Amino acid sequence: MAAIMGRSGGRRRRSIGEINMVPFIDVMLVLLVIFMVTAPLITTGVVDLPSVGKAAQRPAKVVEVIVGNDEQLRLKLDGGEPAPATLRDLVGRVRQAQGNDVEAPVVISADRNVKYEAVVKVMDTLQRAGVRRVGLSVKQAAN
Repeated sequence: MAAIMGRSGGRRRRSIGEINMVPFIDVMLVLLVIFMVTAPLITTGVVDLPSVGKAAQRPAKVVEVIVGNDEQLRLKLDGGEPAPATLRDLVGRVRQAQGNDVEAPVVISADRNVKYEAVVKVMDTLQRAGVRRVGLSVKQAAN
């Protein structure tokens, strides 16, 4: 008789195989309210971009690297004639053109149709070699 009572008297609870979604929905609604309240309070970042035409005067010594349509490089020193160059010997020739003035700016000029990758490759090569002042040449807009 004890065996019979053990079976029928002790009822087992079966686990429910469903997920209770109410706590999940409550948490999501609380997060939604928090984000809706804090979103207007976040300030947007301000980027101070340089403007063209504000330089007081042109530096005395400028080294210009010209990237042509065919991605061929030419080196131009202080308004002289451009001389052909390769990416491998560019750093040595720029250092030679700068002489002992490491602060002499290097300007990269490129045609509008030149691939962006070619210009970035030249800039990266110069910066990795330790050339301090590398910039891009821009065309002033006609008013």
